Amino acid sequence: MEITGKRIRISPLKLEDAFFMKNWGTHENPLLSDYNLPSLSDEEIRKWYNYKTGEKNRKYYSVFNEGNRFIGYMGIKKIRRIFRDALLGIVFDPNYVNQGYGTEAITAFLEYYFNEMKMKKLYLEVAQFNKRALRCYEKSGFKIIDRYLDEFFDQRIDLIDPYFISEKSSFVIEGGKVYNYIYKMKVDKNTYLKAREEIDGQKIKNQTRSTID
Repeated sequence: MEITGKRIRISPLKLEDAFFMKNWGTHENPLLSDYNLPSLSDEEIRKWYNYKTGEKNRKYYSVFNEGNRFIGYMGIKKIRRIFRDALLGIVFDPNYVNQGYGTEAITAFLEYYFNEMKMKKLYLEVAQFNKRALRCYEKSGFKIIDRYLDEFFDQRIDLIDPYFISEKSSFVIEGGKVYNYIYKMKVDKNTYLKAREEIDGQKIKNQTRSTID
């Protein structure tokens, strides 16, 4: 199995890709530090890889850019064959975010997910403060269907940090604990196709404007 886009290529996650994550950058934003790869030994990386790929109800994939560099991975878990749905997760090398790769990878994967895997719905969960990821998901056709509070992963977060203050409305502090809002999102085949048409239409519009200019 291999999925190709204009700038990306998606294929099943391999152990060698997991080892390459040691070369990834880190997020400056402390709210996103949970996405930073911790310092792992080779044996710990093998265990992580085996855990991710070891069960039938989840599948993980590598994302490569046009230079054949491993820039991210994505996975579907909680796969329910009867209901034809699953839960999406995606992590990118911080050095390659905000460059359109995420949107391209998701839209290319959704084409495969709905047409080849014959799935009907795909869900995901994203922190309200993660505006970049939220825009990416919305561009790909995902819609917010629920919002709930969850305990924030870093209970020692600096409450006067500029990143925290700028997203203060995404948090609730109660009983000495820090909670953050999580959006639950969903896309089905019809909403995905509409989003794909909008993306393709925008590309044509931009190309036409460039030609005229």
